[in-house]
Amino acid sequence: MKIKITSDSTCDLSKELLARYDIDVIPLVVIKNGQVYQDGVNIQPADIFRHVEQGGALCSTSAVNVEDYRKYFAKFANDYDAVIHINLGSGFSTCCQNAAIAASEFSNVHIVDSMSLSTGQGQLVIEAALLAKDGLSPVEICSRLNEIRGRVNISFILDRLEYMQKGGRCSSVVALGGKLLKIKPCIAVKEGSLKMVDKYRGNFEKCIEKYIRDFLKERKENRAGRIFITYTDVPPEVLQAARDAVAKYGNFDEVLETQAGCTVSCHCGPGTLGIIFID
Repeated sequence: MKIKITSDSTCDLSKELLARYDIDVIPLVVIKNGQVYQDGVNIQPADIFRHVEQGGALCSTSAVNVEDYRKYFAKFANDYDAVIHINLGSGFSTCCQNAAIAASEFSNVHIVDSMSLSTGQGQLVIEAALLAKDGLSPVEICSRLNEIRGRVNISFILDRLEYMQKGGRCSSVVALGGKLLKIKPCIAVKEGSLKMVDKYRGNFEKCIEKYIRDFLKERKENRAGRIFITYTDVPPEVLQAARDAVAKYGNFDEVLETQAGCTVSCHCGPGTLGIIFID
């Protein structure tokens, strides 16, 4: 059976990984200065950071609409026995709802709510591609993905709070306190929504090591598969600290690094790094 795996650009998989697993993505909308752009097509995270650093307002993102999903699915529906589309979690966007409405016009398009974002969503996308390669049916693949999504462990630590503060996700007082006290919040996806699960204090490089230690040290004996180190713009020494900590506290078959796309960048800003793996 010929199955096509697709996703939203929010899965944050690199071009190399998309090519390796033959995955196509539809870009979300990014709005900068009232102008509409397509995530990863004609706007990149660096463009967003540069705009804000120069005094511009925060960029915003918008879901893919029903008609664009319909056109997108139509490109594959006739050439494949089935299309399986893994969406950005329904708790974060109306993308999943819009995709489901569009998919109802096709008998062979299946929608999976990742209940996640970034490479938490990306983990499911890769799993879908591997399951399709193993010859599972579309129904079996969707069922497996719905089970796996509950075991995706995704968290991020933030060095800077300006983007969260400007976007109304934390108060100016909290942002100022975080800057003065060097507090780095850790945010995780829990049951399809974002929760602050911990706080770290001090130098970002040292906080990264502690954060990864805390999330991996109790799991080392039963770790396998792949782990993502996903980040926005961070200093080389911070990224190296993450690599070293994953090697020290993890036991993974594959360590993948990927830069977060425009959606995470719009809301979290530079200085964000996370690890994502399947329990």
